[in-house]
Amino acid sequence: MAAPEPAPRRGREREREREDESEDESDILEESPCGRWQKRREQVNQGNMPGIQSTFLAMDTEEGVEVVWNELHFGDRKAFSAHEEKIQTMFEQLALVDHPNIVKLHKYWLDASEARARVIFITEYVSSGSLKQFLKKTKKNHKAMNARAWKRWCTQILSALSFLHACSPPIIHGNLTSDTIFIQHNGLIKIGSVWYRIFSNALPDDLRSPIRAEREELRNLHFFPPEYGEVNDGTAVDIFSFGMCALEMAVLEIQANGDTRVTEEAIARARHSLSDPNMREGFAAPLRREDVEFILSCLARDPARRPSAHNLLFHRVLFEVHSLKLLAAHCFIQHQYLMPENVVEEKTKAMDLHAVLAEMPQPHGPPMQWRYSEVSFLELDKFLEDVRNGIYPLMNFAAARPLGLPRVLAPPPEEAQKVKTPTPEPFDSETRKVVQMQCNLERSEDKARWHLTLLLVLEDRLHRQLTYDLLPTDSAQDLAAELVHYGFLHEDDRTKLAAFLETTFLKYRGTQA
Repeated sequence: MAAPEPAPRRGREREREREDESEDESDILEESPCGRWQKRREQVNQGNMPGIQSTFLAMDTEEGVEVVWNELHFGDRKAFSAHEEKIQTMFEQLALVDHPNIVKLHKYWLDASEARARVIFITEYVSSGSLKQFLKKTKKNHKAMNARAWKRWCTQILSALSFLHACSPPIIHGNLTSDTIFIQHNGLIKIGSVWYRIFSNALPDDLRSPIRAEREELRNLHFFPPEYGEVNDGTAVDIFSFGMCALEMAVLEIQANGDTRVTEEAIARARHSLSDPNMREGFAAPLRREDVEFILSCLARDPARRPSAHNLLFHRVLFEVHSLKLLAAHCFIQHQYLMPENVVEEKTKAMDLHAVLAEMPQPHGPPMQWRYSEVSFLELDKFLEDVRNGIYPLMNFAAARPLGLPRVLAPPPEEAQKVKTPTPEPFDSETRKVVQMQCNLERSEDKARWHLTLLLVLEDRLHRQLTYDLLPTDSAQDLAAELVHYGFLHEDDRTKLAAFLETTFLKYRGTQA
């Protein structure tokens, strides 16, 4: 009889097996045509994404971050080839949707070979999981939902919906559930699957088969309003879905009947539990009457009675007067490209920490004073980073329509045939914003022209230095447009850079005149 294997050896073998599995998952299965995106073997679950046959973890070799490699397969290759231009147009325009609370679509390409037809698109990776997963963990750990976090998440979801609905024509999400809302480790909400409704509605019937599954998930049927799928349904379908998400966040879970759909009785019990402390499981305290009214207004059966996303942001439940600190932080970030990268650290070094920061007079006695030494600069840096990431939006001051709107995402049927997609240029659009700009002009030795040196610091701290010999006919607007065209600059930064260059030209050329 053989002696049992020593425990340490078995442990080492199991560890080696885990290491081998880890190495297998990191194997590179495929690369994008440009070589930037590398598909790994490891599959990821990015929530309920209808029509996506496979989602893999991938590596962005340029920025060194993990992303998601999504594949949408089509069985009819001939039909796919006939509609390639329309598919390209849809994804080119979807890539322009840019909002801090929406999962970013970085890149796409089409793969039509004899063996298969598919669309591959790269989206950002949210590693912390979906809202549904978070709520289940919270309930499992017997913890309560914090009312402040609930309001912050509602604000971020509505911020994204307000942006989408303000586009022309409005972008309807059409698949908003707790499976398609994600939470980052810092509390930032991201909405995924924005492409789904636009893409499925724009495709002809012979190509729609892989993405018919929007309501096949019985457990998610309660997120869709009664009018969903009708010809005239509109942005109100997203408001109903948001209301159901807000209800689920408040009670942590709406109980389903096994693996089947959530019943009307379960939803009614969840609604009733909002104001009944004997039935409540979610919040640490019963919701106020206005909180309950806020949720129920979104769940009205009549879509005409549901408020818009923009109006909900001004509801008394969410509306608050922003602090001077938050207003200053947004102003600082908006103009950060004009400041040195380590401006907070440099200002701190030059500051007298014993100086008085603020003073409040007292009717009887000496004034109350706050000194710079009482400010935590590390906390200030973290706060600025959170504001930069979109956790604290200034919705109370936002226009009804977002700036930098994407082009028409769903042209009318009569115009659909007129849409022509130009041959894709070999330039990747820059998706990172500029956080700092520096510019220098020097005369050439023959004094005949100017030599321009431009330093751009991007939001991922990449330093991009560009040099150029200016011609007499060059303008700041043309230079900025050319940098966008060749993928050196984000479209949203074009006007900002043009104004910065114009100021620099006037300064240098004026002194040398």
